[in-house]
Amino acid sequence: MLESRNDRAALQERLRYSFINLGLLERALTHSSALPELRGNPSEEPAGAEPQQDNERLEFLGDAVLELLASEYLLSNFPEWTEGQLSKSRARMVSARSLESAARRLRLGEHLRLGRGEEKTGGREKPTILADAFEAIVAAVYLDGGLEYARRLLKHTLFEQALLEDGERIAESDRKSALQEFLQGRGRPHAEYRLSGESGPDHQKVFEVEVWVSGERLASGQGTTKKEAEQRAASSALDRLWHLQQAEAGG
Repeated sequence: MLESRNDRAALQERLRYSFINLGLLERALTHSSALPELRGNPSEEPAGAEPQQDNERLEFLGDAVLELLASEYLLSNFPEWTEGQLSKSRARMVSARSLESAARRLRLGEHLRLGRGEEKTGGREKPTILADAFEAIVAAVYLDGGLEYARRLLKHTLFEQALLEDGERIAESDRKSALQEFLQGRGRPHAEYRLSGESGPDHQKVFEVEVWVSGERLASGQGTTKKEAEQRAASSALDRLWHLQQAEAGG
């Protein structure tokens, strides 16, 4: 049920955070189904672990930390958005689906501590268990290292990915802003939008716009207005950057 020290080190490397109190990490990975077996065999527990607790209380705290830091991130990066846009985008960002995706990218399922029954029924792949474990990890990092480390964790495991996935997620209402924030975060220059063509009669014009960065054409988009074409070009550019990033990370 328990992992080797090397396994925990591999997870911490993916988290980009090293725990001072490894017991917090163990607790964050402990599903409630594991408690009866852990209590029945306390000798399996490593020093510093908390065998009598599952990750449910950490999940509760992690939910609050997520709400706070997601709100902060959106306010900082999208100053022109209305309260409605911010609320809708935050809901997407911290949705169960987003958290599950983040957990899968971190391969949390491999590290969960589950009871035998939950193990047999595929608990390591259950979306709810994965999303809950991610929230618990956020809380564990917050308790172990403070808000700044939780902020860093969420930026690279959740927020940046939410910007990129299929050009949707938090950027759904303004993909140009999302693309700009992504480029800024990597020290790249602003995107440039160029009208590359238009077709159709005056009352049914179709515009084509290309988006360029550092002299490279990233993508193009079409729309019945120039603004719509620019948004679609930005969406395609985000999608391309997402796949490039996945390829660089090895899939």
